[in-house]
Amino acid sequence: MQHLDHFINGRFVKPASGTYVENIEPATGAAYSLLADGSAADIQLAVDAAKAAFPGWSQTSAVRRAEALQRLADLIDANLDRLAAAESKDSGKPFSVARQVDIPRSAANFRFFAGAVQHSTGEFHDFDGEGTPGGVRATNYTLRSPRG
Repeated sequence: MQHLDHFINGRFVKPASGTYVENIEPATGAAYSLLADGSAADIQLAVDAAKAAFPGWSQTSAVRRAEALQRLADLIDANLDRLAAAESKDSGKPFSVARQVDIPRSAANFRFFAGAVQHSTGEFHDFDGEGTPGGVRATNYTLRSPRG
């Protein structure tokens, strides 16, 4: 039976506890793989990896982030049947639904955010000074930009 490990810091990692739990196929009730049983140690490893990756990723340009997200969408498309089969087995839903809805929607979500990451939004509020001490005019800007 296939053992599925954690994916942390770009590689597959066995669970710190060494234990796995059965992954049950809803349609049959049978176990079809074993999943790494995560613990606090595994979570800490993932958090440490995310913290280490943050400085570089947070300085990555919007264009490069969009390219990475687009590449993920392309990989999903290229593996449509394989991913749909896995989703069908894991969720118990028909293969046709996974192939026509779930997996294409995943790729579409990555493409949406690949576009969105390249467009910052903000708000502009101009105050004419009426009702403020001394009638001072002011302009407030709200700039929405991701932190990481």
